[in-house]
Order: sequence, then C-alpha cells, then structure tokens
Amino acid sequence: METDSLLAGTDTGDSGDYGSRSGATTPGSCGRAAAGGGRFQTYTDDEELYIQQAVVFIEDAIHYRSIYHRVDPSSLRLCRWYYSSICQWLLNITIAVVLLLAFVEQPSSLSASSDPRRASRPWVPPCGFTESVEMICLLIFCLDLAVKSYLIGWEEFRKNKWLISYTVIISVSIIDWVLSISMVCDERLRVRRLLRPFFLLQNSSLMKKTLKCIKRTLPEIASVILLLALHLCLFTMIGMLLFAKTDDPKKNGEWQLYFKDLPNSLTSLLVLLTTANNPDVMIPAYSLNRGYSIFFIVFSVIGTYCLMNLLTAIIYNQFRGYLLMSVQTSIIRRRLGIRAAFQVLSCHGAQSDDQALVTVDTVLEVMSRVKVKNYYRRSINMVTRQFTDVGVLDRQQFMKIFDELDKDRIKEHPPLPQYMSPVLQRLQKIFSHYYLTIFGNAVALINIMCICTVLVLNSGKSTSERDNFVLEIVNPCFILYYICEMCGKIFAFGWRGYVSYRNNIFDGFLTVFLMVLQIIIYVVYRSPNSQGDPPHTVISLWEMIRLVNMLIVFRVLRIIPDIKLMALVASTLLDLVKNLRAFAGILVVVYYVFAVLGIWLFEGAIKPPPVSMLSNTSMDNGTSNYSMECGTYEQLDYWPNNFNDFAAAIILLYDIMIVNNWQAFMEAYSRYTTEWSKVYFVCWWLTSSVMWVNLFVALILENFTYKWDRSHGCSVVDVERIRYQTSIQLMFREQIQEPTEEELICQLHQHPHLHLL
Repeated sequence: METDSLLAGTDTGDSGDYGSRSGATTPGSCGRAAAGGGRFQTYTDDEELYIQQAVVFIEDAIHYRSIYHRVDPSSLRLCRWYYSSICQWLLNITIAVVLLLAFVEQPSSLSASSDPRRASRPWVPPCGFTESVEMICLLIFCLDLAVKSYLIGWEEFRKNKWLISYTVIISVSIIDWVLSISMVCDERLRVRRLLRPFFLLQNSSLMKKTLKCIKRTLPEIASVILLLALHLCLFTMIGMLLFAKTDDPKKNGEWQLYFKDLPNSLTSLLVLLTTANNPDVMIPAYSLNRGYSIFFIVFSVIGTYCLMNLLTAIIYNQFRGYLLMSVQTSIIRRRLGIRAAFQVLSCHGAQSDDQALVTVDTVLEVMSRVKVKNYYRRSINMVTRQFTDVGVLDRQQFMKIFDELDKDRIKEHPPLPQYMSPVLQRLQKIFSHYYLTIFGNAVALINIMCICTVLVLNSGKSTSERDNFVLEIVNPCFILYYICEMCGKIFAFGWRGYVSYRNNIFDGFLTVFLMVLQIIIYVVYRSPNSQGDPPHTVISLWEMIRLVNMLIVFRVLRIIPDIKLMALVASTLLDLVKNLRAFAGILVVVYYVFAVLGIWLFEGAIKPPPVSMLSNTSMDNGTSNYSMECGTYEQLDYWPNNFNDFAAAIILLYDIMIVNNWQAFMEAYSRYTTEWSKVYFVCWWLTSSVMWVNLFVALILENFTYKWDRSHGCSVVDVERIRYQTSIQLMFREQIQEPTEEELICQLHQHPHLHLL
C-alpha cells in the first residue's frame, strides 16, 4: 500500500516535536509506522483517511455542526473548502448583497430625503443592472445548495426541511426573475423580494434554533395575548357605555375623539395599552369629572403593568426552556463529533471500547491540521502532552482534553522589558504604575471640564466674536501630556505589552490623531496668518480642534474596567453585540418582510397636499382625508415617514416599534386607505415591540445573570483578565446534561456514511 510523506507540527511553536519511536505500533494507532522518530512521518492510505476524518469531525464539533456528511477523501476536502473562511465570507457577502438590492430597486431609496414634498427624483438603475447582480447571487446560492446536498447525501436531503425549502425558494426566485426580465422590469410585485430573508435564516444554525424556539414559545404567548384581547374588549364595551353620545354637545368630547364607534374605541384603548396616548385619551372626560380617571387607571394597571409584564415573564421563562433544549442539541453535536474522531482514530471501531486507544502523537498530528484558534490549540496540546509518558489516551481521556474548548480564555500580557540601569528601572516602575492611569483619567476629566466651560462662555457669541486665546494655550498642553503618557507607557510595557491593553490602543490612536490634527491646523491656518487671528472661512482653527478634543470624553470610560459592576455591564453589552447575532438576524428578517409588505400595501398612499392647502388649514379645497387636527400625521409634519421606498419603510417601522406616537401613523393610513390597514400596524407592534423586544430583554437578563454568577468572588483584576467568551452554549452550560456513552454510540451507528464495526 502506498504511503504519503507528511510534515507534522505545522503550527510552529504550538505542536512541538511529536514524532514517535521508529517502527512502534501501539493499540489504537492503526499500525501507523513512524519514519526515523523525527518530524517526518508516513501513513498508509487508511491511516491518512482516518486522520482526515478525525480533523473534520473535530472541526464540526468546534462549530457545533452535524457530522452526518460524507467521509470519503474528496468529500472531506470539499467539506473543509466549503467551511473555509473565504467561502463563508463569500456566501455572507452574497446574502448581504441580495438583501441590499431592496434599497436600489424600484422604488429606489437613493435620494437625499424621503419627504415627498422635498425629495428629488431618486436615481433608478437601468433595467437589467440589479437583475444581473441578483442572478449572480442566485447562482451562488444554487452552488451552495448543490454542495450541501452532495455532502449530506440524498437520504439526508429528503429529511432536511430547510434544504427542501431552500430549493423551493431558489426555484421561485429564478422564475420570478425570468418574469421580471420578460416584462422589461416593469412589474410592480416582485415576489422574490419577500423571500430573500430566507437566505439569511438558512445560513445560520443558531438563527434556525432561535426561530424554532420562538415557534414553540408562541402557544404559551398566545394564551396571554388572548387574555389581553379579552381585557381590551371588556374595557372597550365599558368605555362605549361610559362615554356614549349625549344630548349636550359640550359633554361629547370623549365620544367624538376616542369612543365614536367600535374600531375607534378599540384603537384608543390599544394605544393606551402602550401608554403612547396617555394622558391625552382621558383628558376630555377627566375635565368633566375626576371619577372618569378611575376607568383609565384601572385599565392601565391591569393591562400595561400586570398583563404586559406577565407576558414578558412568560416569554422569558418559556423561551429560556426551549432555548436550553436547543443548546442541549448543540452540545450533543460537539460531544458526538469528538466521539466520532476518537472512533476513527482507534482503528475505526476494529477494537472493543475497553481496548480502544489513540496515541499522543496521533492526537497532536490531528490538532496540527485542525482549523482552530491558536489559544485553543495550545491549551489542548498542553493537556495532551501530559500523557506523553504513557503514550496513549483512552476514550475518556480523549474526550476530556477537548473540555478546553469550554473554558475561559485567560488574557496574559507580555512580560515587561528588562532594563539594566537603575534609573530606567525606576522610570519603568513609575510609568507602569496603576496610579499613572488614574492621574491620566483625572487629566482627561479636567480637559473635558475646560472644553465645557469655554462652550458655556461662548454659547451666545458668533464664531468671529469668540476669544480663542485660552484654547490656544490649553489644548497643546493637554495634547503634550497625552503624548508623554503614551511614550512613557510604551517605554514601560514595551510595544507588544502596550498594545495588549485595549484601553491603550484607543488612547494611543486618539493621541496621535489629536497631534496630527494640531500640526495640520497650525500649518494650514497659522503660517499665512502668524500675525493675527486665524481666518474664519469654513470653521475656525480652535473650533476644529475643540471638536476633536471632545473625543477625550471616551478616555474617561477607562474607569469602567476598574469598577466591577460597571465592567460587568460593559462586557454584557459587548457580548450582546458579538454573540447575539441570531436575534439581530431574526429582527432583520422581520423588518425586511414587513417593509416589503408595507411597500406593497401603502406605497404612495399618503400624498402631500398642494402648497395652497398647506397655507390654508380649512378643508374647503382639500381632500376629505387631509387633517390638520392636533396630533395628526399632517399636523406633526410626519411626511418623511412613509412606505414610498424601502429605506423610508424601515425608519417608519422603527418609529412604530418605539411606540411613541405610533397611533398617528395608524390613524393616518386608515384615513388614506382603509380601516383594515390597522391590522398591519397592530401585527407589527405585536411582532416587534411585544415579541422581539421581550425576547431581547430576556437574553439581556440571562447574559447578565450568567456573568454576575461567574464573577461572584472574583476581583476586578480577575474580571479584566478573563475574556468571557459568552456564547449561548456557555450561558446554559451548567444546566445542560452531558450525553451518555450509549447515546453517543447509538447516534454514531445512525451515521449514513460512516460504517462502524
């Protein structure tokens, strides 16, 4: 059998020299022969295949991927190529491009303003431009689908609902694309625009799990929403009885404005549930009798403070439970991938489980090929080398070494430079002392106070009247101190040690930026006018540098890591940005779908009145829909908020999600279109403000609680040193049950392409 010559230890400095003894054969090594005990080793074809399989299985385990794919050599190479950074970046960019096409396609968002009264004619790309880009994206998706389908095989493809849906979505998109071309881009309804968010969903396994958890949580949420609906209907009927029309027109204010009919009454109380129209909704009745306030207070207490908060609690509890189940599946995938790697390395199941062993050299060889972050590779290799004396690892030991993937990464700073001179050693001690950072924060705070003082003194003066003499002296002094502080820290810590602190990177960048700006301004403004004040052409010399100096305020944020609670809050926010991308992705999908639907339903529905009507508030010459009543869409000048293009629709949906004055949009579109338009806005409010915001709050609570529990008893220095890689899986690690050996073996035998003995 032919053998290939391989170079072990490709990860310089991490893998070390792990050549085995010449001609040694140990249980579990599959008869591997080491050539000469050096770094060059030869493997039989079967051994090389087993190592390749183990490498891919471990990479699958690291990323919580399924191992149910083909395991022949060509498929393994294709799998690693597909999951490489370049291919995944290309796929992500393709998804981003196909989603961003909505901003360019007709109705185009490429105009300075979305206000129909002021907006210039937007640039519309020629027919075929966006279609060509979209077809390239669809071809890439077809290639992506073909690779995924080939890797898992036909039997697994038929069971995978996501891939079947992927096939249907691509097919419908291509058919709709052909119709667009045949109609010379003149079709109004592009169905494929509504389907594009699916490409984002299917490319994220965590997003799929999150969506599945949301779907399972909906029945529990529906029960509370039903209770809310009953509460709303009950108080609507009571309100229509209390505020019925009377014979005295002066007492009909509440009826006229808010309880005129059933739709108007339901809308008024629904908006009150979000507190957006409080206290406006009760003012007409409250001005007549104080007792009417009891009705609105009781409604708000029960609905807003009880039922809505109960809904938040149920969403948090139920979603957390289902997410825990989903994370349990991810952990099983990781353990299954590691177990499969051990199985193929220990003679592919040729031995009994009690006799199955893997050599240390084989594990180090596999880890040298696995694509993983260097600090994880170093940690796993370090634990593996502890078994060098024995030379082999059994199943439990092999599984144990990969527990390093679940541990925190400890941030170690480079050692300080060594200076021989006592004077330099003393200076190094001064510049590396913690008190220097405190003093620097105090200087930055004084700088901010000086800038704020000058701003207050010159707030009533024009640019030409301001006296900048003080700033001419103060600003260079502060910048000079920042330069000295930066140079001193570089001297004390060394360049590598200096940049190992993220605070120093920001401070250094800001200091260099201020220094360069100061020099440029002096050269440009002061040289030609050295005898007088700087010219006031566009912006004065000291206005520019003072504007940049306001960035100094961020230097004060360096105190955050020194306060434990603030450090936890800041790290929680950073983790939300880094690790909760699945929730942001689902929000993007929801925004996209509702924006496309909004354009289909309401594009051009609200047209601005003629200029003559803007100057005359009477309705004599206007349309019946136009209204200048206080609090209406027209009176509040909300014209830029519309569904005339995709970007404007996104902003309008955001405004409604905030629920401040969202009733103005709902009321306006119901006047200009139909009362049924309120269904769209209520659905968006339920989806965004009730569902997604509560889910986001639930994850913030879970994230912060996890960090708080872990940091209990840790000092500020420990919190700073530990880089909490808080993923969804780690947040629920303590509640997750480890799979048993029988469960792993059972799932391994279900592998459609890996035939174990």
